[in-house]
Amino acid sequence: MKAVKPLLTKKQLLHALITARAEYLVNGRAKKDFSSFIYSQAEQKAASLQKRGAEIVKCNARGWIRSIKENEAKEDVLYHVHLQSLIKQGTFFYIEEEIESRLAVFYKDTLITDQIVNPVGEKQTLEDVMEYESKEEVRSSYHYNRLAVVRYAETWWNSYNPKYKKFAVDCTNFISQCVHEGGAPMRGYPNKGKGWWMQNNSWSYSWAVAHAFHAYLKNSTTGLRAKQVSNPVLLMPGDVICYDFEGDGRWNHTTVVVAKDANDMPLVNAHTYNSRMRYWAYEDSSAYTPNIKYAFFRIVG
Repeated sequence: MKAVKPLLTKKQLLHALITARAEYLVNGRAKKDFSSFIYSQAEQKAASLQKRGAEIVKCNARGWIRSIKENEAKEDVLYHVHLQSLIKQGTFFYIEEEIESRLAVFYKDTLITDQIVNPVGEKQTLEDVMEYESKEEVRSSYHYNRLAVVRYAETWWNSYNPKYKKFAVDCTNFISQCVHEGGAPMRGYPNKGKGWWMQNNSWSYSWAVAHAFHAYLKNSTTGLRAKQVSNPVLLMPGDVICYDFEGDGRWNHTTVVVAKDANDMPLVNAHTYNSRMRYWAYEDSSAYTPNIKYAFFRIVG
C-alpha cells in the first residue's frame, strides 16, 4: 500500500501555528485547529494589555527550527519564535519584540503539545552570593550615561557582544554589560564574592547571577551604587528591575529600563528570553506567579 503523505510537513505546521498565534494577538480569534495551543499564553498577554489600556494592532512572527530529536514514533522539535508587535496605547505607539524558545512534540506526524521552554536556573547557592561590602567603604563618583545604557541595550538585546562572555542564563550578565557601558565602574577583582566585575575570563557572582546582583545593588556603597524605590513610575531609562518570580526570596531575573509607556511605566529590555520594549511587570511571562516580587533600583551616578 502506498503511504499517505501528511497534508503539512512539520515545518509548515509550525509556521501555520506561529501565524495563528500572531493573528490571535491582534484580533482575538484563533483558528479552531490551533485554539488549544494558543489560548492560555495569548489570553495572559491580552489580559496584561487590557489592564493598562493597550492593544496589539499588528504582529509579525517568524520561526526557525533548532533541533529535532526522534524517539520511535515521537519527535521533539525545539524551535524559536520571534514576535514583533506594534502596540497602541491611547495615542502612543511602540514596537515590542520577544524571542521565545518552544518545544513542539509530534506523535506520528500529529502535533500533540507545544509549549514554551523555561531556561535552566542559575547554579550558585545563596551562600555563594551573600558576602556584602563593608559599610565603611569610601564612595567614589562616576558619570552614569543613561543614553549610552539604552543604546547598548537596544543594540545587543537580541545578540551577544563578543567583548563579553555569553551565559546560558544570560539576563544578569546582559544587564551588567548595559550598566557598565553607561559608565558604572567595576571593582573587586579577583574575589568572586566581592564587588562587581568581569575580567580575564572570570567574573563576580554579582555580575552574572540575578540574586547576587540584587544583593549588590542593595548594599554597595562605592562604585556602582543604586537607590531602591517603591514604585516603577519613579524609574528612568538606564535603571534596573529585579524579579523574584516565586516570591521565595530567590531573585531570578533582571531587566533594564529603556523607555516609558503612555502611563509613564517602564518598558524593559532583557536577555535569556531576549526581548525589547517589554512591559515591566512580566504578567504575560510563563515564569509569572501571583507571588511575584519586584525590586526597583535607581542607579546613582
